[in-house]
Amino acid sequence: MTTALSTGSITRRGLFGAMGAAGGLALLQNAVADEKNPAGQVSDSASSIRITELQTHRVQHKVYVELRTNQKISGWGEVSALQPGAAEELTKALFELLDGENPTRIEHLWQKLYRAHRDMRGGPFMCHSIAGIDMALWDITGKLWGVPVYRLLGGPCRDKIRVYPTSKAHKVPPHGIYGHTGNPDEIDRMVKAIKTARERVGPDGFVMFDAHCAVPPATLIQLAAAIKAFDVMFLEEVAVPGNIEVFKRLKAAIDIPLATGERDRTIWEFLPYLHERAVDILQPDVAHCGGITQMNKIAVLAEAYHVPLAPHCTTSPLGATASLSVGASIPFLVIHETAPGNLQWGEQFMNRPWAVDDATSYATLPEGPGLGVRIDVEKMKKVAADPKYKWNWPKIALPDGSVADY
Repeated sequence: MTTALSTGSITRRGLFGAMGAAGGLALLQNAVADEKNPAGQVSDSASSIRITELQTHRVQHKVYVELRTNQKISGWGEVSALQPGAAEELTKALFELLDGENPTRIEHLWQKLYRAHRDMRGGPFMCHSIAGIDMALWDITGKLWGVPVYRLLGGPCRDKIRVYPTSKAHKVPPHGIYGHTGNPDEIDRMVKAIKTARERVGPDGFVMFDAHCAVPPATLIQLAAAIKAFDVMFLEEVAVPGNIEVFKRLKAAIDIPLATGERDRTIWEFLPYLHERAVDILQPDVAHCGGITQMNKIAVLAEAYHVPLAPHCTTSPLGATASLSVGASIPFLVIHETAPGNLQWGEQFMNRPWAVDDATSYATLPEGPGLGVRIDVEKMKKVAADPKYKWNWPKIALPDGSVADY
């Protein structure tokens, strides 16, 4: 039996039939309109590019990743702070997940790598290796579109980037490895070093202290009380990561801003610091935290808590440029680290597409498409072949022979 929808002659079946005909007509009209719509005619020039090869280059303590594509565009990344033999083999193995993929699908590929194996998710070896690949993906994408990476991240938020070390910005090391307490002479040694740094940079300069996880919490509290007069910008790596309660204890006892993050990876490891209000400044390292993709997310997460970044960075020019690219594009940035020794080492076989004005402590924004770093493979091979170099495990111990943090 047919049920009428109204007193008229239209039935339910008839109405659906009429709706179907109208829908078909609307689709046809939309298709015709799309032919005349300029937005509908935009082609994606990146749609056909594919990853064809991953080449690793082991150079002393570093592993460099070269991703090649079917469009003759290559991207480079840097794997840092890992045992290089293991890092190289893991990076090679990850190519199975990248072969034939579109390198401009950066977020998708990051997720694919990170979540590929439920028992190898996270951790330094996976995240540092992914970081090198991630840098290479951003490098390819920037080169494909002919723009610096920071343009792909939303464009620059600043015209220049404050960096250290310079004549106006200096970070003081812990000047030793300490036990579970600090003697007066040990505290005095650190105080004198901080005082000297303040005198060196002047009242308008910047002084930071890197505890490097080598100064025990109780000693650090004593030290903080003794250096208030020197206006330290922040205390870095005040505790070994892993127990947020230690950071909370230090935050409650110390008036100087606390900074940490170089040994933390991904947004999930940074979140507890923010949620518990345990630090004032985050220090992700682009080569440790999971690459440009994760460092950018960490910056956004921190912004929601009004916490700025002071990125840790001890890489060669390639990794440093990746980090500075993120630093250029984020709104909350205090200062950015560089490592002159590693920069000079890398400049044996690559350019550095930015410069530092030592008198002002500002670096220029990176220049060139992608990361703007060009690598001379032949020169790289010569550095890699240095017979005098051998990678060794650090052997850090206290006077009694027990293992020490550093």
